[in-house]
Amino acid sequence: KGKCPEDGWDESTIELFLHELAIMDSNNFLGNCGVGEREGRVASGLVARRHYRLIHGIGRSGDISAVQPKAAGSSLLNKLTNSVVLDIIKLAGVRTVANCFVVPMATGMSLTLCFLTLRHKRPKAKYIIWPRIDQKSCFKSMITAGFEPVVIENALEGDELRTDLEAVEAKIKALGAENILCVHSTTSCFAPRVPDRLEELAVICANYDIPHIVNNAYGVQSSKCMHLIQQGARVGRIDAFVQSLDKNFMVPVGGAIIAGFNESFIQEISKMYPGRASASPSLDVLITLLSLGTSGYKKLLKERKEMFSYLSSELKKLADNHNERLLDTPHNPISLAMSLKNLDESNDAAVTQLGSMLFTRQVSGARVVPCGSVQTVNNYTFKGFMSHANDYPCAYLNAASAIGIKKQDVDVFLKRLDKCLKTFRKEAKQEKSINEISESNAATEQLED
Repeated sequence: KGKCPEDGWDESTIELFLHELAIMDSNNFLGNCGVGEREGRVASGLVARRHYRLIHGIGRSGDISAVQPKAAGSSLLNKLTNSVVLDIIKLAGVRTVANCFVVPMATGMSLTLCFLTLRHKRPKAKYIIWPRIDQKSCFKSMITAGFEPVVIENALEGDELRTDLEAVEAKIKALGAENILCVHSTTSCFAPRVPDRLEELAVICANYDIPHIVNNAYGVQSSKCMHLIQQGARVGRIDAFVQSLDKNFMVPVGGAIIAGFNESFIQEISKMYPGRASASPSLDVLITLLSLGTSGYKKLLKERKEMFSYLSSELKKLADNHNERLLDTPHNPISLAMSLKNLDESNDAAVTQLGSMLFTRQVSGARVVPCGSVQTVNNYTFKGFMSHANDYPCAYLNAASAIGIKKQDVDVFLKRLDKCLKTFRKEAKQEKSINEISESNAATEQLED
């Protein structure tokens, strides 16, 4: 049926299945006689076993989705993987998705492939409208494709940074719709930035006949992000949405899924990929989904959502204990932010020092964001880089509840963060005492004089 099984398979069944696919490839035929330049020869047995002897990769030189006659097993693997992944995207909330394919590149380069495909449809276009998100790869994806990003600053609403729709529309009118390649929006992001207003952007794109590409990097694990994509496609225009394999399916880095609502456009993107491609990302995600089954993946999604609520409530308690606050970002379903106002006011370097303290205590993934940092990416200078705004009101710390997170991860993180913040408070108290003693001594000396 080309769908993910409801109940996961055991490892021996998966291995048997992969070996059956492998013996369909010509490099594994007993009497094979290869006289070409690419015959699936592998020097190391360890490498052959690592790839289950599926050596030919996927696709042909002109199309990553094409069937390769001498690699029937690898071609079947590719078709099955794309079909199973499509089933999971529908299960996660985008029910009307028409087509998708796994590409052996991470999210940034996969976005570039989408932009390059649109180039042929809009030869006059040179700009991409991009509501700002401080993440280098999605910015570079536009530069690498040869386009000029038009950065739309976010609007501050309470603690949240949200899409400035008026600025987007004003910029479209100023530049001219025919000169704009697409709008490049984002769902998954670090708080206090929240997912873009996808429905409204999709309507704007439909009204001005401008393509719309969505960076859905780690959004498959969030029902809210997937709902935004589904609704955007229902009321307006979304041409393609791109998601990472490693962030959503817990496989090694190196693959992404390009999906969309127009089957022919997604096929165009797949044909834009030059040459054959590695089968490793397809193999990894197929093995993972066969072992989990739809019930296993649903369970992971449910656990992630529960852990988000737990992290949110516990981080709020910790923030209150340290006279800080959990920033109010209800529209962000994955990431949270806690203010570091007291830390920032007491010492300019304290915020970044907290980040290094957490890292040396084996806390990974937590980001500390100081005020006012400036960074230049591809000759474009971002003020307040990492905070998604030129002047966010306070320094803060990020933590996320991503798929696979456990209660133990949350508890250990909070314990170590609490310890680090107490260290700073203790040092600040000692420094204050020393200053008070110095001031008292100085006052005594003045009286004696």
